[in-house]
Order: sequence, then structure tokens, then C-alpha cells
Amino acid sequence: MQTLISILAGVALLVWGTHIVRSGVLRVFGGNLRKVLADSVANRFHAFLAGLGVTALVQSSSATALIVSSFAGQNLMALAPALALMLGADVGTSLVVQLFSFDLSWLSPLAIGGGVILHLSRKATRAGQIGRIAIGVGLIILALQMILQAARPMTQGAGVKVIFATLTGDPMFDMLIGALFTMLAWSSLAVVLLTAAFVATGLVGLKVALFLVLGANLGSGLLGVLATSGTSPAGRRVAIGNLVFKVVGCAIVALLLGRIEAGLAWLDPDPQRMVVNFHTAFNVMLAVVFIFFTEPVARLAARLIPDDSEKTAAMRPKNLDPAALETPALALANAAREALRIGDIVQKMLEGMLLAVRTNDGKLAREVKRMDDAVDDLYTSIKFYLTQISREALDERESRRWAEIMSFTINLEHVGDIVEHIVDDLEGKKISKGRSFSEAGMKEIEELHARLMATLHLALNVFLNGDLKSAQTLIAQKAEFRDLERAYAGTHFDRLSWQTPESIETSSLHLDIINEFKRINSHFCAIAYPILEEAGVLARTRLRDSA
Repeated sequence: MQTLISILAGVALLVWGTHIVRSGVLRVFGGNLRKVLADSVANRFHAFLAGLGVTALVQSSSATALIVSSFAGQNLMALAPALALMLGADVGTSLVVQLFSFDLSWLSPLAIGGGVILHLSRKATRAGQIGRIAIGVGLIILALQMILQAARPMTQGAGVKVIFATLTGDPMFDMLIGALFTMLAWSSLAVVLLTAAFVATGLVGLKVALFLVLGANLGSGLLGVLATSGTSPAGRRVAIGNLVFKVVGCAIVALLLGRIEAGLAWLDPDPQRMVVNFHTAFNVMLAVVFIFFTEPVARLAARLIPDDSEKTAAMRPKNLDPAALETPALALANAAREALRIGDIVQKMLEGMLLAVRTNDGKLAREVKRMDDAVDDLYTSIKFYLTQISREALDERESRRWAEIMSFTINLEHVGDIVEHIVDDLEGKKISKGRSFSEAGMKEIEELHARLMATLHLALNVFLNGDLKSAQTLIAQKAEFRDLERAYAGTHFDRLSWQTPESIETSSLHLDIINEFKRINSHFCAIAYPILEEAGVLARTRLRDSA
């Protein structure tokens, strides 16, 4: 039992080490890596090399798949070059496996010790993050040594031999086990290295190990599909196309495994090296063969995953790239862009609501209410995305921006709910009964609505740029809007006293609308307060000082 616990601890440490390296590299070089990938789409060979280099750094083809899928989802990259990138990413992972398969036990204490000193002494700097990467590399090497040492006595246990005897070289079963382990560990790198370690200790035979490696590659493709499941159809096609490469490649190699095994023995007869070399050879073979078939596979993936309908696409986030979560500055920029999308939808809701007020169009009113579903969905996505950003990795400015985005998104969601409530009342009190506002009352609503739209545009600008002067203008307009709402409420009561028929019939709805407009205006203006407070120009109270 102690031996099994030691092996599981080693596997956990291996997975954690790869996570530390991946997240550290993305934090330090994330923006540059994304630029390299975005600029590599000139031809398939450039894309292949870019995918290879980036994945060799982040040590995860799944992380590269997320980045590439986000580019494809935002129409920044065609599907065929994206698939070439993924072929390079798989080769990059195999090169990382080659590196860690050598005896680097001497490097582990140096990497961990130096990394801890550098990270703790300069935590908030780039050098501190590089120290974090060094810690991850040291942990990976240490984990491999732990697994090797713990596995040696296991090879002599009768029970262990019985368990692993079930892996008899049956292609389908062994590949299924390899894929399952890869998905549980969320890392093909860990599974291939673990398989090589088991072969070195005699725990599994070579043929079984090679099938497990094929399964690890299948599992890696499935991880990409899972990781991109929440993205747009264009993004999901990248993972599906890469999975097609792996499935076809595994089917071909499984049939030719006998001849391939002989070639591996000629290259290096050491069983552990044969496993690692097989993993590299498999991915290089995939790249050599399928680099010329990216266009047909792209067309197949497009047929397998058709585009969403316009309505569904409007409700799906377009900018919330999961791969950017390890780089807070990029993640915050993505969340801000998605918040602006909510602002655009709210603007359409307000425009549609005014048109429904003018025309008593029930169909348009229902369409406006459906728009609130898109607002709610995007708000939930942004909120969940922001909570995934590590708050510890944010500096003071980024923490303020995080709070601004969250607050602004919440306010826009409230505005969507208010507009939906206005339209509900409009349907029940005006449209269904065929009533109309008086000419003067309609002009007042239109005037307030025009000011409301101007406030929204200014609020979006303040949210985007954080301009102090615009923030001050926003607050000044809030006071003007409040005074105007009070004045129009007074003129409405005057019309009631004059016994204006339209005003009497729609009095409750008229007062509710202009009051709700004031609430909406307040939500728009809320973005100005953090900027004014930071600048030290925000008054603590609206009360006059007592004499």
C-alpha cells in the first residue's frame, strides 16, 4: 500500500510540476506566444514550426489547442493553418518527453532551490515567474525519480503482476486504458513518461507500453476536445480536426506495430528509450503525412460541427479565451471586450423598447425580452471567467480593473432586467389594450431616452479608457437627468389635472417608465465612481455642510 501511495504521489507531483511550468510560461511569455501563433498563418510549414516551439515551452498541447481555438473562434486564423499548428504542437510535446526521459536527477535540486530563491525574492517580477518555472521543472524531474524508485519493488509483487497481466497487448483495450489515464492526469506527457518508467522496471511489456502510448495520444486529442467544448464552433473544429489526425494515425500504426517495433529496436534497444522514441516517431509521422491534408480535414471538421444559428451565436461568448487565464492582463482585456458586447446588446434593447412604445408592436416587445437572455448568459460567462483569474497574480492596477469589469457587467445585467420589466408592463398596460401616450408625454419619454442613450455611449467610453474628464461629465449628466425626470413627473401631473385622456389612461405606465429610466441612468453612471474616487475628486456625501 505504501508503494502504491508513493507512485500516486509521484504522478500527482508530475502533473503539478507540468502545470506550474505551463502557467509560469504563459504568465511570462503569454502575449509573445500568442503573437507568434497569430503571425504564423502565412503557410502550413510556418504554422507547424510555431506550434512546435510554443508547445515545447508550455509543455502542453492542450494549452496550445486552447490558444489556437480562440484564434480560430475569433476568425483570426483559418482552420487549415490552425490544424497545422496542432500537428506542430504534438511534435513539441514529444520533444519535451525526450528531454525528461534522460537522467536529470542532478538538475532537480538546483532547479528547485534556485527557483524558490528567485521566486520568493522577486515574486512580483518577471524574474520571479521564471523562478516559478524552474521550480516546476525541478518537480517534474523529482516526480519521475520518485515513480521509478517506488515502481521497482512493485514489479516483484504477485498481485501487481496479476493486475498488469490484464494488459496483454490487445490494441483496443490497451489504447483505451492509455487514453483513460491521460484524461485522468490531464497530461499525455505524464502518462508517456510514466509508461516509460514502468517499462524500465519491467512492470509492463514493450508491446503493451507502445499501445498505451498510442492511447495517450488519443487521450491528448480528447483533452483538446473537452478543453474547447465551451468555445465557438470554429474553435471546436480545431480540436476535432486534431482528433481525426490522431484516430487515423493510431489505426494505421496499430496495424504496423510489429515492423515499427523492429525499427525502434534497431535505433536503440533500451526498452525505456524505445517507448520515448516511439512517441516521437508517431507524432513526427502524423506531421509528415497530414501536413498536406489539413484542407480536407478542415472541410470534414466543418461538416461535423456546423455554425451556430445567429441567435445562439449572439448568446455565446466570443472573447473569453480560456488560454489567457494564465496571463491576467490578457484575460482582463478579453473580459472587457465581452462586457462591451453586453453594452451593445443593451443598446439594442433600449432602441427596440422605444420603438415598441411608439408603435405598440407586440412582436418587437417579445424580441426585446429575448435579448435579455443573451445579456444574462454573457454576464454569467464573464463572471465565471473573472473568478477563474488568479487574484494573487494581479497587481494593484489589475485588481482595480478586475473590480471595474465585474461591477460594470453587473450593472449592465441589472439594466437588461429593468428593460425587460418595462416591456412586460408595456405589454400589459398599453399594447394589449391599444392605448397611447399623449403627444407631450411621448416627447418627454423620447427626450429622456435620447439622454439615456448618450449616457450609455459615454459610459462605454469611460469603461474602455478610464478618462477622468469623461467620468466627471458622466456624473454631471446624472444630476441633470435626475432633475429632468422630476420635472417631467411634474408636467405629467399637470396633464392629469387638465384631464388629458391619454395621460389618465397611461399615467401609471408613464411614471414607471421615466422612473425606470432614472434607475438605468444611475447604473450607467456607476462606472465613473471608481475613477473619481481614485483621483480623489469624489465627494463623500451630497449633504451640504451645516453652518
